[in-house]
Amino acid sequence: MPQGQPSVVPDDGLTTRQRRNRPLVVVHTGIGKGKSTAAFGLALRAWNQGWPIGVFQFVKSAKWKVGEENALKVLGASGEGGSVAWHKMGEGWSWVQRDAQLDNEAAAREGWEQVKRDLAAETYRLYVLDEFAYPMHWGWVDTDEVVEVLRERPGTQHVVITGRNAPDKLVEAADLVTDMSKVKHPMDAGQKGQRGIEW
Repeated sequence: MPQGQPSVVPDDGLTTRQRRNRPLVVVHTGIGKGKSTAAFGLALRAWNQGWPIGVFQFVKSAKWKVGEENALKVLGASGEGGSVAWHKMGEGWSWVQRDAQLDNEAAAREGWEQVKRDLAAETYRLYVLDEFAYPMHWGWVDTDEVVEVLRERPGTQHVVITGRNAPDKLVEAADLVTDMSKVKHPMDAGQKGQRGIEW
């Protein structure tokens, strides 16, 4: 396994092992495809390590069965890796369709309250907050509070947040940020999403 050498060794009083095992806040943002897909790839790695995983979907419909949900639930129930809990906060709201906004705002706030409770209880080792950048961008959830809660979370809990328009304060506070840019997409040529690719 490649070891790699960091370009900077901070004077933080930590050993190399302590620094290596520091819990991370990861943000996948940008207009390109693959933000959630990359987060679920991290969840597969976490499952393999035996970590308990909590997935919180903040935008996708509670009725929409995404492929990753079924796959991770089957893996979580297999008894071979970590456990997987899947929470759907939205009822069909998305960055395209924002009907029933007040109900959606309340659902987003309650979803965040549940994440806060789980972080305080150290329920999971990896949290996937799928599409959570949107409620912050829209002002439904306070970004300053999110940053503070993540900064003060106990234990060794990793958090990955996906979604377009991640707020600058979140990006600044995160340890790892990837901006997915779009070069080409089939939708540009009039092709709708398809099974096995989008879901």
